[in-house]
Amino acid sequence: MSPKPQLFMTRSQGGWTNHMTNIKPRPIDFLIIGAAKCATTWVQQSLAASPGIFMPAPELHFFSREYGKGFDWFNAQFNGAQEGDLVGEKSNSYLTQPDAADRIHETYPNVKMIVQMRNPVQRAYSDYCMLLRRGEVTEDIRRHLDPQKAANGRFLHDGLYGQHLQRFYNIFPQDQILLLAFEDVATHPERQLQWVDDHIGYKGQLTPPVREKVKDKNAAIVPAHLHRVIAPLRPILDPIRNRRPISTLRNLVAKPVAYPALPEDLRQEIEKFYQNDTALLSKLAPSFKPKWISKSALSDQ
Repeated sequence: MSPKPQLFMTRSQGGWTNHMTNIKPRPIDFLIIGAAKCATTWVQQSLAASPGIFMPAPELHFFSREYGKGFDWFNAQFNGAQEGDLVGEKSNSYLTQPDAADRIHETYPNVKMIVQMRNPVQRAYSDYCMLLRRGEVTEDIRRHLDPQKAANGRFLHDGLYGQHLQRFYNIFPQDQILLLAFEDVATHPERQLQWVDDHIGYKGQLTPPVREKVKDKNAAIVPAHLHRVIAPLRPILDPIRNRRPISTLRNLVAKPVAYPALPEDLRQEIEKFYQNDTALLSKLAPSFKPKWISKSALSDQ
């Protein structure tokens, strides 16, 4: 089925302009659509290490945030793919951005998708710690994670897996979407990756999965105020950040981040916030039974 002409918008001094384009999207075999802070980068890097699989390194966020750039831009991100490669992309925002499911379905109705999920309370706290590490949020943890104050914020909203998956299940067959548990990455990494490879139809020699931590929240970082000072120099510094003397200077100023603990009463409030959605997830995908879903079911009784 050929995709419809794409509508996109460009901005000029006169305002926004609608355009139609007949540029066809290149074929895509699979998409990792979420969830954020659930080791999807581990899945991506482990897949890309195997011969015959191509994935662009950065998240494109095309069907969620960058749709206006058009398929000519999207296609160009895959210029490194070789003939015969299985081609995929990872953007965690596809799971949570409302328009993404319909856009993906209109363009790739038969695409295989992967969703990896973790305990939504842990996911929310991990997401908060990541933005605190970047200096984008404050240490007032209740302001950002209390359901009474922040139910619509990204930290809590992005963990509503049932609500988000419902959009995809409304238009895609369930067997196109592989659901994985984050916890299995640590306990059974080879099996986890094999499930992904079987789902996307990979027939090559599987490279062992990535062993080291992809992102270590305990690693020292340059303080936020210095980050802002050197931000204009990032295009020059990033390519040489691991070379001396740049790496030496960075190590001198980098400091570990002190993360506020998640208070037990706040944890319980967040668990209550997710109870109905976890029940929805169980109804949508009854065979998906990580420990945190079983625990939630017991707490409802």
